[in-house]
Amino acid sequence: MKRLLALLATGASVVGLTVLAGPPAQAATGCSAEYTITSQWAGGFQAGVKVTNLGDPVSDWTLGFTMPDGGQRVVQGWNATWSQSGSTVTARGVDWNRTLATGASADLGFVGSFTGSNPAPTSFSLNGVACTGSVTDPTDPPTDPPATGTPTDVNGQLHVCGVHLCNQYDRPVQLRGMSTHGIQWFGSCYGDASLDALADDWKSDLLRVAMYVQEDGYETDPEGFTRQVNRLVDMAEARGMYALIDFHTLTPGDPNYNLDRAKTFFSSVAARNADKKNVIYEIANEPNGVSWAAVKNYAEQVIPVIRAADPDAVVIVGTRGWSSLGVSDGSNESEVVNNPVNATNIMYAFHFYAASHKDIYRATVSRAASQLPLFVSEFGTVSATGGGAVDRASSIAWLDLLDQLKISYANWTFSDADEGSAAFKPGTCNGSDFSSSAVLTESGALLKSRISTADNFPTS
Repeated sequence: MKRLLALLATGASVVGLTVLAGPPAQAATGCSAEYTITSQWAGGFQAGVKVTNLGDPVSDWTLGFTMPDGGQRVVQGWNATWSQSGSTVTARGVDWNRTLATGASADLGFVGSFTGSNPAPTSFSLNGVACTGSVTDPTDPPTDPPATGTPTDVNGQLHVCGVHLCNQYDRPVQLRGMSTHGIQWFGSCYGDASLDALADDWKSDLLRVAMYVQEDGYETDPEGFTRQVNRLVDMAEARGMYALIDFHTLTPGDPNYNLDRAKTFFSSVAARNADKKNVIYEIANEPNGVSWAAVKNYAEQVIPVIRAADPDAVVIVGTRGWSSLGVSDGSNESEVVNNPVNATNIMYAFHFYAASHKDIYRATVSRAASQLPLFVSEFGTVSATGGGAVDRASSIAWLDLLDQLKISYANWTFSDADEGSAAFKPGTCNGSDFSSSAVLTESGALLKSRISTADNFPTS
């Protein structure tokens, strides 16, 4: 654990909080603050604050604002060190966003509680200077109208540019979609009716095809499972969705155990799908109990196999600690930053489960996203076991962060498994309804509401 970013409301205990000393704060000569309530429920809410420095660069900063209702409290926050005294809230920049150049912004967020009404805060200030400015220039030209067509129609062949996933116009895009469960167990969930619903009603951009290697998966019938994967790639293509082919290794955790199988599988699917524009390859789901050097070695042997047949497709590389960038093993993103895979047009996987992985994991993603191309190829709204109750506040905090950073994601799972992470209630896949609220779990309803909002993919 490096540091805890969230400071609970006054009176609550904070474990492991580290406040880093920095250079003396500099005055900000102008700023703007945009406050948005992103979600609200009985007695609670989640809010985002975007502060933009409109004056001289600052090497340290503190944002202050006033809660107008005495019943409003900050419960948990991220991307800053939060504190509250009475109605006064302060948020201090942390190591990766402590410096704000002229025109630079920091996106902060918190979960709050309230009694009575919940009006917006007032009196925003940056280092004591009132944030009364605006970042909107009235002379700016109007934005382009939203692009029409399916995700693949608009974006075409994807590629990595800098730390982003970019479309055919070299503009960063975020894909939002769902992952299958193991196709050896839940094949009935992936037919025409369910994928029509995913594309048309859910407005999903992608389908992640989880092909387990062990656990009655690929190793039992390589040709049969390869056919199943190709069938789902075709079904996604016909509906304008991207297909993320997931070589779902989990046990054993060292991907090198399956190196020969991976080369055989990816050689086949890459050759067969090389002319398609909708295919992304994920070469190792969740490496665990193994060093980053071993994962890197595996990646540098498998990627050339894909490139020999399909030189243009994006490849996602798993990271150690169950694709946590090493955080679940007590490490962090620096091992990947300092020793990246020797290949181009690749991204690195990050997985999380919202009820288990919170502030330290979000802090890692916030830092790493400025140095590494990240793709959240799997996440859940529940605990790391795949079960338990939905942690709505943490899930929304994660989704808001991924939206802000334009990080693509696939939710686990588009299935009717009898577990909290499933999108559908048990028995749904035996029917034909995959859209109505009657068949959705709490997790499914939350994800459908997020995925189905407009993409607004940039085209210029």
